[in-house]
Amino acid sequence: MSKVKNKEQLRDAHFTGKEKERFENTSFVHCSFDDLSNLSFLDCEFRNCDLSNLNTRNTRLQNVSFFDCKLLGLNFSGAIDFALELHFENCLMNYATFDRKKLNRSSFKNCRLHQANFTQADLSKSSMERCDLMEAQFMETNLSTLDFTSNVNFLIDPEQNTLKKTKFLTGQLQNLLYRHDIIIE
Repeated sequence: MSKVKNKEQLRDAHFTGKEKERFENTSFVHCSFDDLSNLSFLDCEFRNCDLSNLNTRNTRLQNVSFFDCKLLGLNFSGAIDFALELHFENCLMNYATFDRKKLNRSSFKNCRLHQANFTQADLSKSSMERCDLMEAQFMETNLSTLDFTSNVNFLIDPEQNTLKKTKFLTGQLQNLLYRHDIIIE
């Protein structure tokens, strides 16, 4: 049987993920989870939570925001694609995986995404501001209309990704031409 949690704030709670639960309009503050599989989050937010290395198999994430969270190694690939919308602000997201996810209504603001995997993801129409993308993987990724002007430490191969109307600063050209072994002064 499924539980429905509406319009509440949960603090310092621990969830085992043993049963299927649905959360709507819920704020999780300093909460922890053993597993996110088979859970539904609609119009929810996570604040100061550690969700590192959790499983998202069959997890529904519709308009879910993460503020000041630790999401190390979190693999979003198993999440349900329908209406997937994620927003991240001031999050530590090293090794997070978004491969083959359609994230075109999502946002990343002031996040650290070292070695994050965006292979075959669709980030068109999303936003990414002041993010550190050291060694993040972009392969066959749709980056159309994304603005990279405030992001740092990224390497993107224009031949392996879709960059239509993607915005970069002139000083970031070396981040696009790195594999051609040319010198830009």
